[in-house]
Amino acid sequence: MIRVLLVDDQPLIRSGFRALLDLEDDIEVVAEAADGAKGLALVRKHLPDVVLIDIQMPVVDGIEATRAIAADPALAGVHVVMLTNYGMDEYVLDALRAGAAGFLVKDIVPEDFLHAVRVAARGDALLAPTITRKLIDRYVTQPPATRVGGGLGELTGREREAVTLVAHGLSNDEIAGRMVISPSTAKTHINRAMAKLHARDRAQLVVLAYESGLVTPRNP
Repeated sequence: MIRVLLVDDQPLIRSGFRALLDLEDDIEVVAEAADGAKGLALVRKHLPDVVLIDIQMPVVDGIEATRAIAADPALAGVHVVMLTNYGMDEYVLDALRAGAAGFLVKDIVPEDFLHAVRVAARGDALLAPTITRKLIDRYVTQPPATRVGGGLGELTGREREAVTLVAHGLSNDEIAGRMVISPSTAKTHINRAMAKLHARDRAQLVVLAYESGLVTPRNP
């Protein structure tokens, strides 16, 4: 059973998502909160598999709540998915750095929403396609100063290749096809790279790949 916690200051949003989740036999909504402070307290109480949390909220916003969850070893099994009204906003990069496993736009279709919850529960990071494209566009138009990320030099050639493909938005199966290896081997390369780079998940790998210069975006 996938245990989900909803954190959003808009009751209509919470009730809509809950209605969808309650229809699924393998998903249980354990609690709801209207601000980040209450959300954090409920995360520590219920230890959900997935937290769906809005970025902008009163008392404690989604980014600060995510940072607190990521910093707590007791909450290592909690996967945070940020909810946003837009395909990209000024907070996305900060939230990824804080430890968010991914992002969903609130107008997502029900089938994709339910799939995303199950993907997050497995421990795989996800980004809505619109966010992935705009995240890359941000680096194309405003590339950060290139720097060598901690542990980048420790990656093997195959691990670097896998991280590069992750940064281009490929799934494990697609990475396996490109590298001519099994999906499980692709996942092993990615997991080892995350450990060496101290990345919480694939979403942070995307940020690290661009910030370190491992991947250099090119204008169309």
